[in-house]
Amino acid sequence: MGFATPINVIRKMIPRLLRGEKFAWGWLGVQMAEVSLQQTQTLGLPSNGVVVSSVLPGQPAAHVGIRKRDVILSVNGIRVDSPKEVARMIGGFEEVTAGRIFLGDDDVTDLPPFKRATNTVFQNYALFPHLSIYENVAFGLRRKGVKDSEIRSRVTEMLRLVELPGFERRRPSQISGGQPQRVALARALINRPAVLLLDEPLGALDLKLRKQMQVELKRIQQEVGITFIYVTHDQEEAMTMSDRIAVMSSGHYEQLGDPENLYERPATRFVAGFLGVSNLLPGRLAGADGEYRVVRLADDTDVRVPSGLVDGQQDVEIGVRPEKIRLVAAAETVGGGLNRLSGTIDHASYMGVSTQYQIRTLGGQTITVYEQNVERTVHGSLHQRGQQVHLTWSPDHTFVVAKGGDEPEPAPSEDSARTSGGVR
Repeated sequence: MGFATPINVIRKMIPRLLRGEKFAWGWLGVQMAEVSLQQTQTLGLPSNGVVVSSVLPGQPAAHVGIRKRDVILSVNGIRVDSPKEVARMIGGFEEVTAGRIFLGDDDVTDLPPFKRATNTVFQNYALFPHLSIYENVAFGLRRKGVKDSEIRSRVTEMLRLVELPGFERRRPSQISGGQPQRVALARALINRPAVLLLDEPLGALDLKLRKQMQVELKRIQQEVGITFIYVTHDQEEAMTMSDRIAVMSSGHYEQLGDPENLYERPATRFVAGFLGVSNLLPGRLAGADGEYRVVRLADDTDVRVPSGLVDGQQDVEIGVRPEKIRLVAAAETVGGGLNRLSGTIDHASYMGVSTQYQIRTLGGQTITVYEQNVERTVHGSLHQRGQQVHLTWSPDHTFVVAKGGDEPEPAPSEDSARTSGGVR
């Protein structure tokens, strides 16, 4: 058996690296950037920044433009490979089949990863097990030939930033919890990239530690002022950390915006069901009422929606989030100016911070309601199964999506639904 020299091993691995394959000892750091995803047919490209085109068979082109350096953008979708491919194209690990990639004014489409002002933090961190924490963080600078005095200063600065001072002599096997993520982040940031790509860096952590690291990542990003592109399939994580979110499905983006806008005003059925839980009811435009448009539902109930959301459509689906709805006993009077439906409680689940109700309306639809346990805090005071109730909400809390369209599968997790419903 022949002996494989390090040079021969590296030569064999270069094509695989260029295809984006990962190795346990990977040497690339990662950087993050703010991105805007735009479909060719409807939106123009930014005149300055990073632009990426991703074209899949039968799908419109999705473009990515990086315009700022001080935000976190999350790219997420049901199929994780769609947002992953966008990040990999920005980093240079995936071939661009159409369009160009610009970093600032520089076209980097044909540049290899090591010549781009980007860095990546992978889910497996890719720390060198035989090197100390100091040398792991310093690795990129040593490859660039930076002087020892500057390396020492910058490594010290990075370890302070990620709150790991005093860990310089330890090996990766001697740290635990969220510490490997911090080391990987320090190694990526020390190269001062223009864009930092994070590929599900918290996916291996338990829930409590993941939430702690979300806060830490946000703090670090705000301190360094670099744009982060954060790939995740966790909707709650995207909502918690991001300044902007791009939701993708089947290779193209569904909607781009800040978390509040995507949650409160989803543009498609897919986005409405992907971020949190939505109640969608089909209806048809039936007139106007001042600053609102009137939509008539299947049971002939009229509800009002903001006029600006209708956009000339006739057949629509109106939506309302579960935590926006208030329940009123059928015998009580409902205040004026509110949208109202009537129904019967099918199921009630006490979840601590809130109670989840499943209500069957007169039109046969099932509506989910989250009611915070403020006025009703013990089992005997909750609404009971079979009780007749009115469901009321403000017309301004109603959103509109085009009728039909895809729904995300699988449905949002119970934990995600509980958080969305209980804290807003």
